[in-house]
Amino acid sequence: MRAIVITKAGGPGVLQVVERPDPEPAPGEVRVRVAFAGLNFADVMARMGLYPDAPKLPCTVGYEVSGVIDRVGAGVDGLTEGDRVLALTRFGGQASVVCAAAGQVRRLPSAMSLEQGAALPVTYLTAFHMLHRVARVRRGARVLVHGAGGGVGVAAVQLLRREPDVVIFGTASASKHDFLRELGVHHPIDYRALDYATEVRRLTGGRGVDLILDPLGGPDWSKGYDLLAPAGHLCAFGFANMHAGATRSLGRVLSQIVRVPRWSPMKLMDDNKAVSGVNMGHLWGELELLQGEIDELLSLYDAGVIEPVIDSVFPFEQAAAAHERLESRKNAGKVLLKA
Repeated sequence: MRAIVITKAGGPGVLQVVERPDPEPAPGEVRVRVAFAGLNFADVMARMGLYPDAPKLPCTVGYEVSGVIDRVGAGVDGLTEGDRVLALTRFGGQASVVCAAAGQVRRLPSAMSLEQGAALPVTYLTAFHMLHRVARVRRGARVLVHGAGGGVGVAAVQLLRREPDVVIFGTASASKHDFLRELGVHHPIDYRALDYATEVRRLTGGRGVDLILDPLGGPDWSKGYDLLAPAGHLCAFGFANMHAGATRSLGRVLSQIVRVPRWSPMKLMDDNKAVSGVNMGHLWGELELLQGEIDELLSLYDAGVIEPVIDSVFPFEQAAAAHERLESRKNAGKVLLKA
């Protein structure tokens, strides 16, 4: 098999495609011939040495794939060779062959392409979990989605569109605003030209928003907290602000960490606000939860509520270019790697 390897912490040039023996499925696993692997911002952070959950370098990362089962391990029922599937993989997914626990593998709906199958698991699970398990978005809510043009942002907007009377604010560069309006964002905000908090207050008559989905971190968590209306909820799911440029900057990292707010239960009570955190990788052992959510998402796809948006597809040999596109935030939708 071929695998994309992060050889050391650094810029996109540290990525290499290497040949390795095909793995064999253990009992309870299936082996998938990968068609496409998803690329997520966590993979970029892992390459830079900024993702604490990543395996020790050198390593192959990747949380999600689509492809065809070519071997079934002992004790597996309900999945067979030749099935078109998507799979959740706790690292190792950016390879042409991968073994995955059968419980984290699902057959693709007949109408779903292999590209869409690789684009769905991580971003849609993250968005669904935040909106419906953690924050429980309600009718008429005003929701600010940071990075609305990215993978999780697009998923969140599609899921929010089905909620009655929800008003969606989305930060993104101006070049993505037409795309966001078509997607369902009521108020795209160019964070490069405007202070998003000032603009949201203007658009809401000073009241603020009921829910913020924030992958930025650092000082933006404080800024977002102050932007919440009474009974508002800030959901943090990343720390992208630690990233600046193609390589790790310890000065940048430290400057962001020291600006992380400290909220006490007393303050949360006094302010009538909530703060939550989401790290789907740390829910890997919660099989019942993850299986239930992915099954709900596949049902929503069948019902036409969601449809993964593919920004671009890069062959494994162009993994560096894929990383550059994602970390420069040029993508509108999901970036995929083609095995």
